[in-house]
Amino acid sequence: MNSIDELSEINESLKPLQKLADRERKAIRGLTGLLHTPHIDAYNELLIKRAQLLLSLKAAGVLPYSEVEITTQKLTALFNKAKNKEVVEHNGNHYERRFSPLKLSKSGKVVRKWAKYWLLKHPDGAIDSQWQTEVRELWPEYFVIQLSDIS
Repeated sequence: MNSIDELSEINESLKPLQKLADRERKAIRGLTGLLHTPHIDAYNELLIKRAQLLLSLKAAGVLPYSEVEITTQKLTALFNKAKNKEVVEHNGNHYERRFSPLKLSKSGKVVRKWAKYWLLKHPDGAIDSQWQTEVRELWPEYFVIQLSDIS
């Protein structure tokens, strides 16, 4: 059974790993091609595991769903056909639909699957950074591009 204790353990494990992953990101900035990034990969795997644990705790009723999750479900139901960077209004707020490549072909040239999410926009047109951070924490798998087995 998933528990709050497991969540605490994961959060404690993330702290030192985040520093290593950040150092590794700085070291590989500007490099191209397939790179060996063990710290970044381990950090991303732990983030995904934490997100899955949070989702199961919320589904079990142990934790409440966040405003971002509730609003995202409503927006997706209302504006399912929204295109990338399309801005919609809901309850007096403006939201921008975003698509990111989620799964690529072996060659890396064709996107096989897209991640779809919503970002809250301020009246001046800027993206709300707190909202964006929460989106990245809730769905970290949307920001890790995977290579597909199909070519």
